[in-house]
Amino acid sequence: MSYTTPSNEPRPIVSQYMTLKVEVVSPDDSVAEVAKKIDSTGHDGFPVCVGRQVVGFVTARDLLLSSDNVSIFQVMSKNLLVAHPGMSVQDAARVILRSGIQKLPVVDDAGNLAGIISNSDVIRSQIERATPEKVGKLLRTLESIHEIKITQKRKKIFIRLLIPTQKTVYADELEGRSYELSNGLAEPLVVIDCNDSLYLADGHHRALAAHSLGIEKMDAYVLILDDSVELGMAKTAAKEGLTTIHDITIVDYARHPLVETTRRNN
Repeated sequence: MSYTTPSNEPRPIVSQYMTLKVEVVSPDDSVAEVAKKIDSTGHDGFPVCVGRQVVGFVTARDLLLSSDNVSIFQVMSKNLLVAHPGMSVQDAARVILRSGIQKLPVVDDAGNLAGIISNSDVIRSQIERATPEKVGKLLRTLESIHEIKITQKRKKIFIRLLIPTQKTVYADELEGRSYELSNGLAEPLVVIDCNDSLYLADGHHRALAAHSLGIEKMDAYVLILDDSVELGMAKTAAKEGLTTIHDITIVDYARHPLVETTRRNN
């Protein structure tokens, strides 16, 4: 099994990060039925659809003061905010932030439901992204440090052949990468080919998530070094005893340094 990254866009767009499988409800459903669905799915709201047409959105808050037998049509929000698959994630983030909502239904040109994008999807779109600019900066840095010429190629790489250069990954980010891969989304890895050894420079969460899903190969930007050089990251990998992705340690979210930094003691 292999994985091919979707074609790159100058900026991330909604279709690359939205959830494709969306739970929906009907305007004819009762408050009791939808409340039960909220309990069983763990979702806090649903698009309301007639066929594939989105006619409203209902949240748990909308149900609070309504009787069980009231129809969803009577309590749903009809003044709908939606995103388009071709909208930039940045613009969708602005709508989510300014409106105070957590999810945007994504509709196509015909008004049909295509997916849903949440604030967590927006956050994931900004974490651990491999952009051409990022790869180019790494290439120029390596060329300058080692005074060598580097060739860049885009190709699929066997995950089992990768030598990690990062000892730990975080459970929350790993879950996000698994979610993206399961929904057909992922950024390419960044790999340095030095004397036929493949060092994973960027994408440790993506590589580990792919391996756990049974994906054998992933797209990668590969930087091929023309001369034999001693890479700093190769020294780091050897010092930490990193030879395959199996040597990477998964750290629980609660120990993530960002969480420790932002935690408030009340």
